[in-house]
Amino acid sequence: MTPDVAGYGPRPLDLNLPNSARLYDVFLGGDHNTAVDRELAARIGAEAPHWILGARLNRRFLRRAVEYMTAQGIDQFLDLGSGIPTVGNVHEIAQQGDPYAKTVYVDYETVAVHTAQQLLAGTEHATILHADLRDPAGVLDHPETRRLLDFSRPVGLLIVGVLLFIPPEDRPEAIVAAYRDRLAPGSYLAISQASNDCPLPAVAAEIENVVAGYRDSDEQLTLRSRDEILSWFAGTELVDPGLVYYPDWRSEDEPLDQAQLDCRYGYVGLGRVPRRHDD
Repeated sequence: MTPDVAGYGPRPLDLNLPNSARLYDVFLGGDHNTAVDRELAARIGAEAPHWILGARLNRRFLRRAVEYMTAQGIDQFLDLGSGIPTVGNVHEIAQQGDPYAKTVYVDYETVAVHTAQQLLAGTEHATILHADLRDPAGVLDHPETRRLLDFSRPVGLLIVGVLLFIPPEDRPEAIVAAYRDRLAPGSYLAISQASNDCPLPAVAAEIENVVAGYRDSDEQLTLRSRDEILSWFAGTELVDPGLVYYPDWRSEDEPLDQAQLDCRYGYVGLGRVPRRHDD
């Protein structure tokens, strides 16, 4: 799929508007952000404190999913919409289990890419592409991707917290399918996505405040139903406990407090591409 929509491709640096990657950096306690990012983040935090907790749970899911995949023998990862590097990046987590694990990060936000390039300087087994995930062919066939990843072998595909910024007209289902279809048997697909079906009225109201707040940023939010998110895992087998709310994914050995447990405004899941002898 080659993008034919104006505005696709790497984003130029714009420090005048709050940016989604830099906002996420604020939520995670990072320092690669600007005054306008911090101002909007503070407003969102005051109106929707569960959103900040949820951002950290989203990062927790990324970590737990990579740990799980590494334990299953996955030694190469493609992280779409990777954002600004922070503590516990994919290549760092993966290399704890396998020092030769390879990671390709993809982002189109300039600060995220430049920060990652500095972090990865001299790192043989990880790189970042300044590219748009909405161009699967451009990402999958990029020389750096082909140098590090072998798609004839299982890959861990991470699409964590980024489809929230893909509007319906960009057909996220087709984007996910284009990547998913390149995965060899034994690969894994990790997805997280905010939804609008939170059963807690107070938290549901917070989500509406967040959507309104992001109208002052460079990207808008699209919330989605559980059924739509589930459809993105077509052709995979969901790892237990399936597609669940953020705090419910493998938290048995990592107790969460009540505020974290109330972060039921989105879903996370990990799907496995069946091996041929499993069909």
